[in-house]
Amino acid sequence: MAQTRIFDRRSLLVVLALLLFAGFSGVTLLGYFASYRQIHAAIVETELPLTSSNVYSEIQKDLVRPILISSAMAQDTFLRDWVLRGEGDVDEIARYLMEIRRHYGAFSSFFVSEKTGNYYTGKGILKRIQADEPRDAWYYRVRGMKDAYEINVDVDMANADALTIFINYRVFDYDGRYLGAAGVGLTADAVSRLIEDYQQRFQRTIYFADAHGRVIQLRGGRDGLGQDLRAVDGLGPLVDGILAARSGARQFEAGGDSHVLHFNYLPELKWYLFVEQNESTSLAKLRHTMWINLAISLVVTLVVLWCASLALGHYQSRIEEMASTDKLTGLLNRHAFEILAAKLLAEHRREPRPFCVLLVDIDHFKSINDSHGHTAGDAVLEAVARTLQGRLRTSDLAVRWGGEEFLLLLKGCHEKEARFMAEALRAAVAAAPVMAGGQAIPVSASIGLACHADAESIESLINRADKALYAAKQGGRNCVAS
Repeated sequence: MAQTRIFDRRSLLVVLALLLFAGFSGVTLLGYFASYRQIHAAIVETELPLTSSNVYSEIQKDLVRPILISSAMAQDTFLRDWVLRGEGDVDEIARYLMEIRRHYGAFSSFFVSEKTGNYYTGKGILKRIQADEPRDAWYYRVRGMKDAYEINVDVDMANADALTIFINYRVFDYDGRYLGAAGVGLTADAVSRLIEDYQQRFQRTIYFADAHGRVIQLRGGRDGLGQDLRAVDGLGPLVDGILAARSGARQFEAGGDSHVLHFNYLPELKWYLFVEQNESTSLAKLRHTMWINLAISLVVTLVVLWCASLALGHYQSRIEEMASTDKLTGLLNRHAFEILAAKLLAEHRREPRPFCVLLVDIDHFKSINDSHGHTAGDAVLEAVARTLQGRLRTSDLAVRWGGEEFLLLLKGCHEKEARFMAEALRAAVAAAPVMAGGQAIPVSASIGLACHADAESIESLINRADKALYAAKQGGRNCVAS
């Protein structure tokens, strides 16, 4: 028996899926962006500044003391007097420089005389500096600068060209005349190891740059000694602003990733300390968690949809059955027939096939109700419905038309065959009295027959069947008329 559709289950499931997944996704994405903002704020406001402070503190322990030593050398009366006496006894200055080195634990100590050009170390005269020698350019730079000292990373000629951090201090006599440059050097390994340790521990790039934005390479993150940071992808346009601001944070894009940079000017070193973190890498775990949550949301959505589909299928069948069938007899109701009749006519227009309508009315049904009660009347209706439904073909439709009337639609049936079926149904009803209240109630039915004519409406067809039924009742009931 065909059923009408109360609602489109597929559309409902699609809407439910969209709502569920949108809800899950919305919560997941809101959580992701909230976590992103917290992590970004932590990187910019806490983690990078703390790393910078720690590196700065460690560097201060290694570099500030040598600066003080070099300052003391530049003010030392022995050194100035020895130069003013004409630099006669080289052993004296060698012992002095050796003592500085031993006493303070410096990697090297030196003095370069402006007058003679001699480069003195703890072992005596190392060489004579020359203006056209590239390796002596540092001295002429120090001689011409306005600051009292500089910190320079260079190779130490006195120690097999080991990479060394030099504190080059300008020396003046008592009248302010320039005498030369003195200072100490310490190996860059300690600072380099510190930087490498912080980079590996915190997954951050740490490097230094001078006041012109050129990299000071101490085995840090930016390759290339003397590289101009203005040429670095993403960072370049920010460099001038960084050098002017001296401290703060910036964000830039490079290589498809987002980078956060904290910078700080170190006045003792006259360098900039850069601490850079790849924010995209830092957020990789967060993004991974987001995708896992979205996948879980999708699985949960699919499980919910599967359960909902089962439940909806069950309840839809029940609802459709309730909406399209008569509760007492189980036959189609009038509303369901109207829907199916419209489909039948549409099919008939595409492929014309004969069909007929039988309108069945239980004889003297009011008397049955009055004599035996409405319960007995319901039993009669159920019994007649079973008899009619049981003798129809699967392609036929049985409808409770109203009260004690039933409408039967016989598909692919000519009038002769329809009359034969109508007589058989009438006889079957009459041959089966209904037991109610302990007694047998005789039942008979009158039947009106009408077969569809071309281009005829269903209403017209049923109206003709109704007239035939009236004729059957006028003819004495328990008969078929057309």
